[in-house]
Amino acid sequence: MIKKKTFGTFAGVFTPTTLTILGVIMYIRQPWVVGNAGVFGALAIVLLSVAITFTTALSLSSITTNVRIGSGGAFSLIAQSLGLEIGGAIGVPFYFAQAIAVAMYIFGFREGLQTLVPGVDPFFLDICIFSVVMTIAFISTSFAFKIQYVILGVIVLSLGSIYGALFVNDLNFNIEWFGIYPGSVENNFSGSSFWKVFAVFFPAVTGVMAGANMSGDLTNPRKSIPVGTLSSVIITTMIYVSLIFVAAIIATPNELASNYNIFIDKSLYGPIVLAGLLGATLSSALGSFVGAPRILLALGEKNILPKSQMLAKLSKKGEPVNSMLITAIIVMIGISLRDLNTIAPILTMFFMMTYAMVNVVALVEQSLGLPSYRPTLKIPIIVPAIGALGSIAIMFVMNVIVAIFSLAFIILFYLYLVKMNIKSAAGDSRSGLFTALAEWATKKTNSLRQEKEVRSWRPDLLMPVKMPKELRSSFKLIHSIIYPKGSIKILAIRNENEIEQRNLEIFFKNAVNKFKESELSVSYTVIDNADFNTTVNVSMQSLNAAFFKPNIIFVSIDTLSSNLAYYNQLIWDARKNNFGLIAYIPFSTASLAIEKSINLWMTNIPADWKKTFSIKNNDLATLVSLLIRRNWKGTIDVHLLNNDSDICFSDKDIDDLRTMVRFPKSTTISINRGDLLKNVNEERNTDVNIFSIEPDMSVEEMVDIVNQSRISAIFCADSEFENALV
Repeated sequence: MIKKKTFGTFAGVFTPTTLTILGVIMYIRQPWVVGNAGVFGALAIVLLSVAITFTTALSLSSITTNVRIGSGGAFSLIAQSLGLEIGGAIGVPFYFAQAIAVAMYIFGFREGLQTLVPGVDPFFLDICIFSVVMTIAFISTSFAFKIQYVILGVIVLSLGSIYGALFVNDLNFNIEWFGIYPGSVENNFSGSSFWKVFAVFFPAVTGVMAGANMSGDLTNPRKSIPVGTLSSVIITTMIYVSLIFVAAIIATPNELASNYNIFIDKSLYGPIVLAGLLGATLSSALGSFVGAPRILLALGEKNILPKSQMLAKLSKKGEPVNSMLITAIIVMIGISLRDLNTIAPILTMFFMMTYAMVNVVALVEQSLGLPSYRPTLKIPIIVPAIGALGSIAIMFVMNVIVAIFSLAFIILFYLYLVKMNIKSAAGDSRSGLFTALAEWATKKTNSLRQEKEVRSWRPDLLMPVKMPKELRSSFKLIHSIIYPKGSIKILAIRNENEIEQRNLEIFFKNAVNKFKESELSVSYTVIDNADFNTTVNVSMQSLNAAFFKPNIIFVSIDTLSSNLAYYNQLIWDARKNNFGLIAYIPFSTASLAIEKSINLWMTNIPADWKKTFSIKNNDLATLVSLLIRRNWKGTIDVHLLNNDSDICFSDKDIDDLRTMVRFPKSTTISINRGDLLKNVNEERNTDVNIFSIEPDMSVEEMVDIVNQSRISAIFCADSEFENALV
């Protein structure tokens, strides 16, 4: 049994979050921000930055109080709500950003250290510093946190020394409220702008996830993450705001813009501020190196990465040693690059995308109002909305090209994970989210839709089945009709024989899985009623009250069946309940032959069809022929047969019919006269015949047509909700 030490709010969340936020930018860049932007400008930059990260912290905290968060912090939250694919697409780049950030913090520590030991090789110093960080982390997380207590103490003393500068320096009460943005030493003071200064400062406040990354090591993450994160953000914001006024008072704008070390030079005791600067960068490196392997561990636990089982292993002390070793290798690669300026913006983008997605999760779940969303910390919906939009906006403010590249990378990785078809044993809330979205869409549609909305028609089949062979013989045809956007609901009518019934249910489960392989919408239910017509009639009546209801009854009829009267009644019931009907009658073992050629028989088209845009009972048959042709990649031969009408189809009428139905170019249209059966027997060069069911046509007549023509047939009856001309 692995013994794993867990941490409370102060050690596990507040301390690492505070130390990451109070970093190097506070010591050597905040005075420069005030020197460029002035007091009001600096306040705007700090408060705008904090507004984005504080909304993220609120969203993070709210979600945390609603779920049982696992290891991985933000990755766990996103994966639980939006699925492993989106969680992984965000979590993997977030992990790499967290790991490479260790190298950046080490560079910052080394630059400060070089003021004490200027003659030592920088690369050697980087390796030594990383060795110290890695040693502390590998001893144990508990030891790393104890070291952070010491660093926190040093930072508190350094802040006291900076505030003490108010008592040992000549003060500048000629405060510059609005800055003139002179620029920096690096650009020879050639000028700057609000957004450029903002981009320099913003990374200072992006440490809000530091505590959440330790979620798997917290005693009570549901309590610790909100309390620790929010208290840390509030306290550090007060510190940043107060330091704006301290900087403006202890030095002139020119000094602030030109001297990055003004806080050290003007402080009550400079060495302790330098120690605070070194401690801040060391603690950030240590916090990131402790947190990053926890993200990799969580990714391994969800089988998102290769060798996931290895990554998910813990030591006897409960430490993710393998993940730490992988992280150490990545940090070493980062250190070997020497200049991270080229990839640092991308890392910032990955952080920002993570913050944006945390806000999106809170926004989506809260706006949908699912009963499962009952956070103990409730926030207004405007909070995650501001956080999400702000995070994305800041990405493009910083660098449009890098933002687009980062988004493209995340999208490509998401598509890769979708292709991997990874599964979560615990599941996620996406089904609930999509259900709520569907309900919202239903209400919206009901407020907009007309009584008959024929343009939105698609084939949604309801198939009553008594024996497996009915579905087995028509499986390929059903697939050809409903693929890719249709659906099928199967009504399995229970058999009194228990063994047969058990076999039937096994068959249906396998058939459903087969449909799902093509990503088709399919479901089935077993009905306890032996009477075929009563069962189907009651089912239609019940489903008429549903929004996502089937619109077509599909039956497969055996030509040797002795119960054809069932289907005559079914045709009448379908018409009464405003359902279309498709009756498939396969001929013996011939079935659908090679699935290429289709004969469509259009009968009794009214004389005013162009004026009324109605071909009467031929709509469903026409639409079914078009659907089957598309999936067969075959051809349609249309036969116009008007026994009861004196209508004369001219060449223009035929062209108009072709245009209005939008038949494929390869479609032939011919005019036939005389008896239907006689014409069908003369046109035997086809794989399937498709007919409209005339009002006086019986099932016995349909079977006779199939037997005499020796070709399988599909008979269709309109529900008046179809229109092939729209």
